Amino acid sequence: MKKLLIYLKAYKKETVFAPLFKMLEATFELFVPLVMAAIIDRGIGQADTGYVLKMGGILVALGLIGLLCSITAQYFAAKAAVGFSTGLKHALFDHIQGLSFTEIDTLGTSTLITRMTSDVNQVQNGVNMVLRLFLRSPFIVFGAMIMAFTIDAKAAMIFVVTIPLLAVVVFGIMALTMPMYKKVQAGLDAVLGATRENLTGARVIRAFHKEQEETERFEEKNGILTHLQLVVGRISALTNPVTYIIINAATILLLYTGAVRVDNGSITQGEVVALVNYMSQILVELIKLANLIITITKALACANRIEAVFEVESSMEWREAAEEGKELIKTDNRAAGDTAPAKKSGTDAEASLAVEFDHVHLTYRGAGAESLSDIHIQVPRGQTVGIIGGTGSGKSSLVNMIPRFYDATAGTVRVDGRDVKTYGMEELREKIGIVLQKAVLFRGTIRDNLLWGNGDATDEELWEALRLAQAKDFVETKEGRLDAPVAQEGRNLSGGQRQRLTIARALVARPEILILDDSASALDYATDAALRRALKELPGEPTVFIVSQRASSIRHADQIIVLEDGEMAGCGTHEELLADCEVYQEIYYSQYAQQSAVQN
Repeated sequence: MKKLLIYLKAYKKETVFAPLFKMLEATFELFVPLVMAAIIDRGIGQADTGYVLKMGGILVALGLIGLLCSITAQYFAAKAAVGFSTGLKHALFDHIQGLSFTEIDTLGTSTLITRMTSDVNQVQNGVNMVLRLFLRSPFIVFGAMIMAFTIDAKAAMIFVVTIPLLAVVVFGIMALTMPMYKKVQAGLDAVLGATRENLTGARVIRAFHKEQEETERFEEKNGILTHLQLVVGRISALTNPVTYIIINAATILLLYTGAVRVDNGSITQGEVVALVNYMSQILVELIKLANLIITITKALACANRIEAVFEVESSMEWREAAEEGKELIKTDNRAAGDTAPAKKSGTDAEASLAVEFDHVHLTYRGAGAESLSDIHIQVPRGQTVGIIGGTGSGKSSLVNMIPRFYDATAGTVRVDGRDVKTYGMEELREKIGIVLQKAVLFRGTIRDNLLWGNGDATDEELWEALRLAQAKDFVETKEGRLDAPVAQEGRNLSGGQRQRLTIARALVARPEILILDDSASALDYATDAALRRALKELPGEPTVFIVSQRASSIRHADQIIVLEDGEMAGCGTHEELLADCEVYQEIYYSQYAQQSAVQN
């Protein structure tokens, strides 16, 4: 929790004024029993109506001033708590954005969503309650005890015994429940994860008639969460009854002691009433404190979970500037015994390569085996490269290393002759346009989504990108055209339309390297062929990587890379691979036979 308190620095004034005004309210509240005692002993005892009215006016004044102080304290506490949570959410979101795919895969989407929402809200509530009650409640408790001593020291000894006993109960319950609340939040992660999977995969679940199984799976996870909440709830629920028992027992003892002391003439009836009122104040405040402890316990558990995310460091280190990266290249070359000067022009072989995989290996964190093994590929500028292979052969893993979504665990990936690790993030990503397997669109308009590729693009450039991506025709039919609305994740568009818009978005950026990761799988063969012809017209002759399971999509590429179980099974042109690559022959002839059957 301490690490998160830095987000309260901007609200120093509020964090001081909130408890200060609460203390003022508590101070006025402590005077109320004394005023009541004076009314009973002097006003009622002596039948002095004027005195009763005067002291009644003082009670009203104390109440109004206390109310004003309470409202002011609540304002400052709410402002500090909301501002704190806002800063925390921004910082947490920025931190998550800086994590590599490896860390995001390890943490999991559902737990990140829970920590960004539910956990931060719990911490916000904790900050709000602490600013309002953390000082006020103990102040009232000990203040009431001190005021009791000013009335009668012997009767006040009951307070001395009662307060430590109550503290043992409250803090004992806190010690028991704190670790349990961590388990509750973890159970909430599991429930949210199952819910998210069911919502995103609703169509697949229904298609395979798995509703009953998914319902049972959800009920199992929800049952675990319910059990955890019931256990911790039962323990927390002990706070109020145990507190009431102790306080009421102390009140009975106080009334008995007070009656004896009144009978002896040591104290007055009004002072007994004041002592009982102080005991009642302690009861109310301890109930508040007990609820505060529960809230703080939840907040601390959630704060620890948030801190755990902040403690996760990205496994990738990005260079701040290209010049730094160039200097590192020179150092690496000298360390390797390469005394040749740094490559600065396109006259040498290395500088003429757009992308190079130099004996690259990739093992995902936690995986038992390598996903890619000893991949060695050289891609000259302007070439079109096809990548094909069966499901799980490593096609996406291969192209994801070019923009550094993942780092090679061995070997080197180079772009324009430079190790990708020596680039700054912006510098590297500006060179590369990538269309991932899943077409992701954001709520807004078609124009909004396309401008992600280049925020300064003109309408003419947007329409040209749509034309090349074979999306111009359907966009022109939309009401509003470029300003036609796009639902979240593009749900108001077909799969093929979504894919073509994501391709257009990548083309708007005019990248030097374009990666199409199975991004035409929803297109029919005619549209796919038209798209491939259009890619040959791209200005600047970018290097194009086409990942596909269709042999027809990559057969005209300058070179085709065939992957099988993470290893290169072949590399060459379509004709070369048909002649000597069994894996490619199997893929091609199986699909060719299917296509012939469909055509016939």
